[in-house]
Amino acid sequence: MAPNGDRTEPVGVPEAALRLRRLADHHGAAYRMITHAPEGRTREASVLRGHDLAQGAKCLVVAARPTKRTCRYILAVVPGDRRVDLDRIGELTGCRRTGFAARDTAERLAGSVSGSIIPFSFHPDLELIVDEELLRHETLYFNAARLDLSMALPTADYLRMASPRTAHISTPPADSTAEAAPSATAVP
Repeated sequence: MAPNGDRTEPVGVPEAALRLRRLADHHGAAYRMITHAPEGRTREASVLRGHDLAQGAKCLVVAARPTKRTCRYILAVVPGDRRVDLDRIGELTGCRRTGFAARDTAERLAGSVSGSIIPFSFHPDLELIVDEELLRHETLYFNAARLDLSMALPTADYLRMASPRTAHISTPPADSTAEAAPSATAVP
């Protein structure tokens, strides 16, 4: 910490990482930062952080189209051991077509690189929906807008800080090694 008690960050830290720390400090959250080797895959990051895969907050940006000419973006947050249910997101948002946003769009809206997206939205065009299954755990773990840094955050603090819309938006994976790939099914 700096002499005045402020936490300092190195130059070049994504704005989303700085905003996350400021938000957590503002709310008096009992968070813990975890440094680790750079990793953006939920399963591997969970191993590095030392927690159950179900406690990892997997954050994916979904493009939801109510019409052919309009698009809404949803930040879908699901447990690390589950898959995003795109059909369910379509039902919840009243959209007829859903798919994963293009990588560059997801990174622009989230303010960080793919694999380090946080379960918070700081962009007005990015709606946050969190799967209710994730909130069953006392603590959530996620990359903190950097591939080499994660946050362990009590779920109660997360709910106070993010005030997310919650719903069932996930399904168990088809197999134990499955994990959604945002770039594979991007919706234009």
